[in-house]
Amino acid sequence: MAVETIQQQSTSTVRKHAPRYKVLLHNDDFNSMEHVVQALMKSVSSLTMPQAVSIMMEAHTNGIALVITCEQEHAEFYCEMLKNHGLISTIEPED
Repeated sequence: MAVETIQQQSTSTVRKHAPRYKVLLHNDDFNSMEHVVQALMKSVSSLTMPQAVSIMMEAHTNGIALVITCEQEHAEFYCEMLKNHGLISTIEPED
């Protein structure tokens, strides 16, 4: 009597997440603190006033601040929105 081995292929797939990007705000000597806070809230609608103030102060104190981490397409959009408000913004891949 022969014993048959049945091999079952795995049907599960591993879903890769899209790479995430950090949107960074750089300090400048041109815009008022109030303008930066308003621009942050207009550009990234999910930010509250306290969050926007905190980001602005971080950039003012340390020269750079993390605004948001998201998918590349959204990061590029937020970066452009900030630039359209006269702010200095860049994106970089999340570590």
